[in-house]
Amino acid sequence: MARFTRLLAFIILMGNIWTTRSCADIVCHGLHHQILFAMAYITRYCDFFMHYHLLYHTLYKIVLIGTSLAALYLIYAKFKATYDQNQDTFHIEFLLIPATILGLIVNHKFTPIELWVQVLWAFSIYLESVAILPQLYMVSKTCEAKTITSHYLMALGSYRALYLMNWLWRYYFYGHYELIAIGGGIVQTVLYCDFFYLYITRVIWGRTLLQCDEV
Repeated sequence: MARFTRLLAFIILMGNIWTTRSCADIVCHGLHHQILFAMAYITRYCDFFMHYHLLYHTLYKIVLIGTSLAALYLIYAKFKATYDQNQDTFHIEFLLIPATILGLIVNHKFTPIELWVQVLWAFSIYLESVAILPQLYMVSKTCEAKTITSHYLMALGSYRALYLMNWLWRYYFYGHYELIAIGGGIVQTVLYCDFFYLYITRVIWGRTLLQCDEV
């Protein structure tokens, strides 16, 4: 279920951009967070040729990477004229550098051959946990999020919240847990908490916009 909500978010994103022929309504000038998500997914799933994967998992990873790259293409190339780059002022290096350092220091060191895979996997978890910050920053900066943008953000936030529930289920029934993934999930969910509240009180309860003067 969690994986489908993540794909749903990108379907909402690309569907709106394609039908409106514009990226202004949904991404709110947020190209940077799409770059971070693409980097997170590519680095996490770069071990295609090192381990056996079920067909379902392989297809899911390919589709996820493909949709994230397709979103970048639509925003940065095909509909670039509708993207206001001057408003996208969040410095993603403030997220990339800490994620890189953590990935190098805090990871699962199995064998030298797989070390780089584990470093990239840990980096991807840390990066994805904060990748939405540029988009949330733009929402707070512009004091507005259209309903379609809210649905997109809600789908992304729900994905991580559901993933935390999945880890709790694994621990309860199998005694298995992954501290790096759980920690990243907690950070990401906390970042969405304020937006969850706004989504419920503004969008679900009948408002169409999230506006600063209403908070």
